[in-house]
Amino acid sequence: MGWQRLPGRGNLHPMHESFLHFIWQRQYFNRSALQTSDLESIEVLSPGVLNRNQGPDFLDARIRIGATCWCGPVELHIRSSDWQRHGHHGDPHYGNVILHVVWEHDADSPRGIPVLELSGRIPRVMEDTYLGWMRNLSRIPCERELVRQGLRPSAGWLRKLLTERLERRADEIEARIAGASGDRETVFWWQLARCFGHRVNADAFEEMARSLPLSLIGRHRSAVQQIEALLLGQCGLLEVKPLDPYVALLQREYRFLKHKCGLHPVRTPVKYLRMRPHNFPTVRLAQLAMLLHRQDRIFPMMMDLTDLHEVFRILTVTANDFWHYHYRLERPSAFLEKTLGREMVGNILINAVLPFRYLQARQRADAEGRDRVMEWLSQLEPEANVAVRVFLDGRQRAASAAETQALLEQEREYCARRRCLECDVGQRLMSAPGTSGLQPEPCQSRNSSALDLGRNRSSHLKPVSSLLSDGI
Repeated sequence: MGWQRLPGRGNLHPMHESFLHFIWQRQYFNRSALQTSDLESIEVLSPGVLNRNQGPDFLDARIRIGATCWCGPVELHIRSSDWQRHGHHGDPHYGNVILHVVWEHDADSPRGIPVLELSGRIPRVMEDTYLGWMRNLSRIPCERELVRQGLRPSAGWLRKLLTERLERRADEIEARIAGASGDRETVFWWQLARCFGHRVNADAFEEMARSLPLSLIGRHRSAVQQIEALLLGQCGLLEVKPLDPYVALLQREYRFLKHKCGLHPVRTPVKYLRMRPHNFPTVRLAQLAMLLHRQDRIFPMMMDLTDLHEVFRILTVTANDFWHYHYRLERPSAFLEKTLGREMVGNILINAVLPFRYLQARQRADAEGRDRVMEWLSQLEPEANVAVRVFLDGRQRAASAAETQALLEQEREYCARRRCLECDVGQRLMSAPGTSGLQPEPCQSRNSSALDLGRNRSSHLKPVSSLLSDGI
């Protein structure tokens, strides 16, 4: 749902059905003296099970309405008129709904379905908290409460987030492979190049990789200067004055290969701005060239290795001797070997190797392979990312890359999308203390004959908390 203008609440009010789902599922509303819009008494014996497929929002709910106990689906809306607006009146999936739960009752009930209005029954503190999150413009809407309470995501929630992230990335890779006629090795080459470009030059490096088929690189992999010439030339980095004989050699090699293979340099420019020298695109492309020179068919090797230390050894490459004295082609510098560092190797593992390994394990129904991916992530050093710092509860860094990957998924897929009430942290911040549910009792479906229970209230009804009864 979008923003709604609701009575007695002033201006536009960002009420969402997701909030009503949360409230209904956990029964966080004042349940004393509940009545339908037709003034029949209501008791919620079981709110039902959230339905994530087509049809009503909750299934198998158990509701006592008047003297009758019903069992069946429950549908929730902001307004009761949304029933017609959403086209439910002509949809057979909604034919056996036993209760229509709404925030505001503004229209007659279709098919005689009882209506329960929740406006005025939800604790104001919960409503204000939720609305505050929806109005908050920061990436993490609950940041203030999170910091104040020092709440951290639970281990179970982090594992769920990590699994969701790996599944989502596997889906993305699978779609790219399908778009590349099933060529996994080529798509891995594109992703590997993106990793070497890091955030700033990822797009330019991928475009470069797409312009250079692996078959072409394979024909020239025995000569590292030819691979360097191809990578640097396609990125437009050889258009400098050749002050060093090696630069002149690279330029000659590229001119020859460009003419021979009909190559066209990429259009996306590479960037140096606000970048540390060891991340300069020239250095990263020289390191990538050395990796391609040293390892034939790196993709199957990365998929088959079972020792993380061996993977690190293979990926830890050093650019050739020219780069010991250069960060840029046209400008010499003090001696420093340009070896790929642990952080960059970790980045390649996290963003290229492990997502492809997870996809392979998933397609093979290899539970051990999926677990190995998670285990390797737990052994990798955490990424330095400002987006996850608020979740660390004062710690300087996360425990591992597994934790940072999980927290990045939370920030991207839950916080940024305002899925606060689907989030473990949001639910714990929102939860009303002391709420107690009702035990279900045998009920009949709406299509069956009703069972007369009389007017006596159930003897096992527990008292609701003071927050729900008095704090509205």
